[in-house]
Amino acid sequence: MKRLFALLTSLLLLLSLAPAASAAETVIRPQWRVPDYVTWLLEIARNEVGYKEGAHGYTKYGERWGDAYAQWCAEYLCWCVDQVDQQHGTELLRNVYPLYSGQNTGMRWFIRQGRFIARNGNLEDWGYQWFQGADSFIQAGEYIPQPGDWVFFTWTSDTNTDHVAMVEYCTMDSEGNVTLHCLEGNNPSSVARVTYSISDKKILGYGTVHDVADWTMRQGNSGEKVRQLQEKLIYLGLMPEGSADGVYGAATTQVITDFQTANGLKVNGIANIETQKALNALYQARVDEDPDMWVIIDDEDWDDWD
Repeated sequence: MKRLFALLTSLLLLLSLAPAASAAETVIRPQWRVPDYVTWLLEIARNEVGYKEGAHGYTKYGERWGDAYAQWCAEYLCWCVDQVDQQHGTELLRNVYPLYSGQNTGMRWFIRQGRFIARNGNLEDWGYQWFQGADSFIQAGEYIPQPGDWVFFTWTSDTNTDHVAMVEYCTMDSEGNVTLHCLEGNNPSSVARVTYSISDKKILGYGTVHDVADWTMRQGNSGEKVRQLQEKLIYLGLMPEGSADGVYGAATTQVITDFQTANGLKVNGIANIETQKALNALYQARVDEDPDMWVIIDDEDWDDWD
């Protein structure tokens, strides 16, 4: 009950702060809980709407991060996150959100953290993605970004990021078309509210608040998703203790190859959806039988599990 009350409170606060949708649109309820820090972040970001850059492109956002005359879409978002940290004693910057100004740095940071969903469900250099617990791949436009997610754009046909914005909320019209309502800087010289269709091909993907998707892993990949995979392999006795370095190298490839061979899976050394489903099933069965992994709940804590 406490968890449900917190969710409803966050949702009501979020919707009360968001502008009213048009009569033909309905605000989409967030699928995952909106953390307090996201509510704070959006409030700060909204209060900056209308800020205009000064002479020669000067902004306080760029100045805060070392270049007052830089292109400042990322600097604006990082500045807002920093304000939350200062006002609420949180440590979001570099942990939940990146601190950056370079072209692809932000998107790559989210990928390393294991919290990125490609718009078309196929992450470059990795492979197809799927929602955790799902049996099929994410389709283009299937993920509806949540409040506080960051949206990465490209203005060309390549996959380099040229712009970033933050999702305030999403709406759906009577025909099922989803619109992203975003807060963004450097548009073109001010902070503004902007809308995008979820099917806009300029969207590369989303840096997400929550870890809600898994994806294919192969040799050469590195980051939190790889580390999590290695931790499971270690727990199952398939990799030695202390070998979870987050790098999908030759050793991890060989372990996955051996696991596929032993379980009648396609043998390619790639941790695809079939391999990960089989691995997760074995891992969960072992956890269920392991007293050291059981969680003891006091009577007074039961409300938190409702």
